[in-house]
Amino acid sequence: METTSSGETRVGIAVVGVGYWGKNLVRNFHDLGALEALCDVDPSAEATCRSRYEGVKFGSDYARLLSDPAVDAVALATPAVTHYAMAKAALEAGKDVLVEKPLAIDVKQGEELVKLAEAKGRILMVGHILRYHPAILKLKQLIKDGVLGKINYLYSNRLNIGKIRTEENILWSFAPHDISVMLSLLDEMPTRVACQGSAYLSQNVADVTLSHFEFPSGVQAHIFVSWLHPIKEQRLVVVGSEKMAVFDDTAENKLVLYPHKVEWKNRIPTAVKADAQVVALDDREPLRAECQHFLDCVRTRTTPVSNGAEGLRVLRVLDACQRALRNGGVALEAAPAAAAKQEKPYFVHESAYADEGAEIGARTKIWHFSHVMKGAKIGERCVIGQNVNVDGGTIIGNNVKIQNNVSVYTGAVIEDDVFLGPSCVLTNVTNPRSQVNRHSLYEATHLKRGCTVGANSTVVCGVTVGRYAFVGAGAVVTKNVSDFALVVGNPARQVGWMSRHGHRLGAPDAEGIMRCPESGYRYQEAEPGVLHCLDLNEDAPLPAELSVGSKPYRQIKEESKYEYSAARS
Repeated sequence: METTSSGETRVGIAVVGVGYWGKNLVRNFHDLGALEALCDVDPSAEATCRSRYEGVKFGSDYARLLSDPAVDAVALATPAVTHYAMAKAALEAGKDVLVEKPLAIDVKQGEELVKLAEAKGRILMVGHILRYHPAILKLKQLIKDGVLGKINYLYSNRLNIGKIRTEENILWSFAPHDISVMLSLLDEMPTRVACQGSAYLSQNVADVTLSHFEFPSGVQAHIFVSWLHPIKEQRLVVVGSEKMAVFDDTAENKLVLYPHKVEWKNRIPTAVKADAQVVALDDREPLRAECQHFLDCVRTRTTPVSNGAEGLRVLRVLDACQRALRNGGVALEAAPAAAAKQEKPYFVHESAYADEGAEIGARTKIWHFSHVMKGAKIGERCVIGQNVNVDGGTIIGNNVKIQNNVSVYTGAVIEDDVFLGPSCVLTNVTNPRSQVNRHSLYEATHLKRGCTVGANSTVVCGVTVGRYAFVGAGAVVTKNVSDFALVVGNPARQVGWMSRHGHRLGAPDAEGIMRCPESGYRYQEAEPGVLHCLDLNEDAPLPAELSVGSKPYRQIKEESKYEYSAARS
């Protein structure tokens, strides 16, 4: 990437495949000032491209394109059967990748691309354009806010008489858009799918399919796709208990709500219709928004909305539909591999990954979109929240809770009963540089038994956080923290002591004793800066009767304030 005269970082994009859909990517990246090169095997495309896009390089040699240092990222608009090989080559060449849907045509290939992108530190994004459509973004917000009430079912029709493919069937050509939208709107994967279809034009290439989905929440959905239809129709209907929504991408008003009701009269359901409500939307082209988002992610190294993991989820559903289609429409489990994985003594959500070679203890749970890499060691009864990455070489004890959006890097040692709050940060290199490889110089971070690292806090590598210490939310820890210490601020400083139950200890009495307001355990400084619990060894587990909270935090806080002031008066 280079810096422009205005001080902005310019991303050089190469579009590969400039035909049916690729020409739209070319136009948008050119208008965004990012188009660096074009690549197509059709020699007739060169004259057209050179006349429209002066100064943009053109070639037919993909390998040569990937060696061009001016190309930071590639956008692949080639046939689906080529996506895996071309995306893999680009990632291995150190390029970021935007690949048109689907991510690949085989689940194992999709898994390999996602892992490769992560290993290489590259951006991998899939062109699920509807995820950037103003109507879909608004519809997702309406569902989140409860405007539609309880979602009962969804269905979509994507029909046309247009380009008919022979290298992929209608399911793989049309349905990825609607699958991506449904997974996003419902925020869950289907548990079962069924699919039926027929091939009329080319043997074994379905021209029409109808897919049915069952979701864990009880929502039902179906997707009807066809390229043998007299008119173009792109419509999604969401039926809720309070309102119904219609997204029609071919209509002037693309998102309309219908607050129809069903009333029961004489025990008979009767529809009561209401006037339609047109929803105001931002006026922006979805493809322009998608291209801009890709550029932003490349510049800032942030995860795209339609990243490789999201593309892989869509690919898993497509694969299940294809298997159902081959078996005459018999319903199949959407992710049999994930189901088999649950036979292990630990749980891994179907959207998460636990690499072969990772050691995971019994009753540990690994939730949505998380990744445990080969060589990681995780103990028993741990809870790994959403979007957590655990590197190889990390050691995590028993009963550890890691909340959402945390990365545990190589070099971290996390003892039993540690709590890592949402979006807290652990590092493993004090002076990181992209240009300097320090993989053999990772510094250790040691989180000792029972400590808490608060939300959005940062623990700089080379630091030890002591037993039952408490790092306040947003703190930046730059030096070792004593056992039971409460530290806050940037840089973090000690402001008091915490009990094992997570309560700030009050002032000591005449004998130097501090008492936990919830457990009653006594604490005392054995020497300045060294605190011990007098009633329970720090390494002993809590008694069963004290391992469940007794009162809300604020109630205990208020009561302990009163008791402390009364004792002093």
